[in-house]
Order: sequence, then C-alpha cells, then structure tokens
Amino acid sequence: MFETEKNSASAWFRQLRDDIVAAFEALEDSHDTGPFSDAKPGRFEVKETKRQSEDGSDAGGGLMSVMRGGRVFEKVGVNVSTVYGTLGERAQQAMAARKGIPGMTEDPRFWASGISLVAHMQNPHVPAVHMNTRMFWTPHAWWFGGGSDLNPCIEYDDDTAHFHDTQKAHLDPHGPGHYPRLKEWADEYFYIPHRKRARGVGGIFMDDYCTGDWKADFALTQDIGRAFLPAFVPLVEKRRVQGFLDADKDTQLVHRGLYAEYNLVYDRGTKFGLETGHDPDAVLMSLPPLAKWI
Repeated sequence: MFETEKNSASAWFRQLRDDIVAAFEALEDSHDTGPFSDAKPGRFEVKETKRQSEDGSDAGGGLMSVMRGGRVFEKVGVNVSTVYGTLGERAQQAMAARKGIPGMTEDPRFWASGISLVAHMQNPHVPAVHMNTRMFWTPHAWWFGGGSDLNPCIEYDDDTAHFHDTQKAHLDPHGPGHYPRLKEWADEYFYIPHRKRARGVGGIFMDDYCTGDWKADFALTQDIGRAFLPAFVPLVEKRRVQGFLDADKDTQLVHRGLYAEYNLVYDRGTKFGLETGHDPDAVLMSLPPLAKWI
C-alpha cells in the first residue's frame, strides 16, 4: 500500500534536485562581470549517503551535493534522500506529541523522502535562501511539508516582492487561500524567539499537510518546488554584479550567525535527521562556511 505514491514522490524530489544543481552550475558559468567573476566556476561535489538500522540492515540514503568556494555561491548544499526504518523512542514521542497519531508505539515504522537546500552566497547583496519539500509516511498517517524562504543580510524591497509574488503565482492555481496561509505559516515557523525577530523576509511553509487527497497534496508540494528557481535565480542574476564594502561582508557574517542559531536550536528537519541517525554532514550542510557573533 502506498508504494506507488512513495516512489512517485521520491522520483520527483530527485528530479527537482537535478534541475536545481544544473541551474546553479549555470549561474557559476555565466558570472563574467562583477565581484569574483575572475575566479574559477564552482562545481558540486556529490557524495552518496547511506543509512543503517541498529541491526545493520539497509535503511535508505540519498545524495549530498555541496559546492564550496564558487564565483557566486560561497557554500550551497542540495541534498535528496529517501530513508526508512523504525522511529526510536524519542522520535516516537515527538511525533505523537505533535500529531497525536495513535499506534506509533505498537508500529513505529516510517518512510520519508525529500529535498533540502541551503545557499550561502559570496556577494552580501545576493540573499541566502532555503528550500525543502518532503513526504512522510507511517502505517497510521502520511503528510507533506516544506517551503522556501529568503534570507538577505541586506534587504531590497523589490527582491522580497519578486520572491513572494512568484510563490503566490505558483500556489494560486491550487486555491486563493493557500498563499496567504502558507506565508503566515512561514512567518511563524522562521521566527527566532530568543532574538525576537524573523531570520529573513519570509516565504511559504507548511508542515504535517494532509487533506486526505494524496494527488492534490502532492501537486501542491510539486508547485512549491517549481516556484523556487524562478523566485530565486533572477535575484542572483541582478545582485551578483554589485560591488560591496568590508562592512557589507561583516553584516553578512553576523546575519549568518543568526541563521546558524535557528537551524541548530529550532529547525525540525535538523532535529529529525540527527534523531534518526542520518549522515550528520548531510544534516548539518545548512550551516554557513563562515559566521560571526558580536
């Protein structure tokens, strides 16, 4: 049961990964004017990740694709994975507390697949960005989650408007209520309580999303993924040519510290990946290469 759906979701996340990796390497190749344009174009290093159950049996894995020191991207990771097995006691408790799913203790099997992306940029005028979409299945329930949000250290109102407008255009065909609800969800989820501020300028986000119509929910999840490149790439192309000052780079490093705090303290994906024994390098690839605290 649900094998066809799981295979379809896993294949889609892999295709989205391939499309994004190709688009990002094309941005590296086309950057011939402005800061860092005289450097060598960056390329992704791809590593297969493996996961084992406690008894040593296969528990899935994926691909970790990381580019470091590019002309445009200082560090960007695009990970895709499909993992399965049984949830440990702490993960069971967290799942039961959040979703109220009966039967998790008796049958704690799970299957999860998704794509996760975080990009930290060379030029501080180019915003950092995060995107992920995922599907989760247990014998008791299934759901989708994910979204994307923009994290500029130097904010431009027109960049923010373009990012949000593109997402809205992709969500509106699924119903006019989706964009405002997912935008509000992102504003709540990507808020940093101990700093009393958002980590960026928002985007869209959903979690534990299940209407009972798998095809409709999967189609919405796909369009969240499809919105990413047209929302982000034009901003990169516009801002990567701008010159910047040392003070701008300093602002970027301080903002990255904020990003790291959020991912280590609050991000559910980070917690789930570490709890379920996934490759810690893949789980923590979202962390910036350099950051600063003052």
